[in-house]
Amino acid sequence: MNTNITDVFFDLDHTLWDFDRNSEMAFERIFKSKFPEIRCQDFIEKYIPVNQACWKLYQNDKITHQELRYNRLKFSFDALGMIVSDEDINVIANDYIEFLTDNNHLFEGAIEVLDYLKPKYNLHIITNGFASVQDKKINNAALSGYFSTITNSELAGVKKPNSIIFDYAVNLAQASKENCIMIGDCLDADVNGALNAGLDAIFFNDKKVEVPMNIKQINNLLELKKYL
Repeated sequence: MNTNITDVFFDLDHTLWDFDRNSEMAFERIFKSKFPEIRCQDFIEKYIPVNQACWKLYQNDKITHQELRYNRLKFSFDALGMIVSDEDINVIANDYIEFLTDNNHLFEGAIEVLDYLKPKYNLHIITNGFASVQDKKINNAALSGYFSTITNSELAGVKKPNSIIFDYAVNLAQASKENCIMIGDCLDADVNGALNAGLDAIFFNDKKVEVPMNIKQINNLLELKKYL
């Protein structure tokens, strides 16, 4: 347990907010009403790794926001061997963003651990997601009351793992790096990004992938009580 910590920073998607579950529900709604010939489970199987790969390119400034939104759908349909027009892809992309924030499933233990941490620490969000979408997720999932500050990549002008976004978030929080810790699901963006910027970090490893021994990790959010 690190007794010097005053400020705890969380990633949002895949850490507190159950992106995969909420995403699947949004696609089910879209396909059911507009593209009933698409079996959602088949699509999701292709979409999850494609989306992760596209986000990695986006966070390293290899593709734009618009390319991310288009490519993750186009490449998923390609992987299914389906020909879908650009017009339909744009319709799906817009509906997806609109419907995504209607679903508010959080990871197991999220509210319990936030209730546990809130009286002890200043809590914050650092996210690479788009500001308008992330704000809706936070508000619709009744998370806004827990966090003193919310930093997104649009505000900071760079994305995790760039150290500038961590500097921005720490300054916004009026905290000192040696008293800060970052919790997130991405080893590169969240954990290594934070460590390289001078913060402590914990890897939310719900998929139980192998990581270096020196990385602090949890498999369930409630395990944060061991560290904080």
